[in-house]
Amino acid sequence: MKARALVAWNVRRIRVDRGISQEQLAYDAGIDRSYMGSLERLSENPTIDLLDRIAETLGVHLSEFFVQPPKGATTPRTLPKGRKPAPPRRKKK
Repeated sequence: MKARALVAWNVRRIRVDRGISQEQLAYDAGIDRSYMGSLERLSENPTIDLLDRIAETLGVHLSEFFVQPPKGATTPRTLPKGRKPAPPRRKKK
């Protein structure tokens, strides 16, 4: 796997595992929302400084973006679209 694809795969994997949207990650890291999507689609070549900010925002070490996925690993799933479901309402007594 090429380095850019490896970074994109791991950023998405970590982001989805934590339940963070692209928009929220971009906002928290101080980058443009569309740039975050482009990074995950391999359209952009991020700088080390940018990767460092994303890693810090996700709470991981920068090296986590360069971990090889296990053989046969599937592409990280996407988060459900739309609003998050509301928490269950408490019944009145």
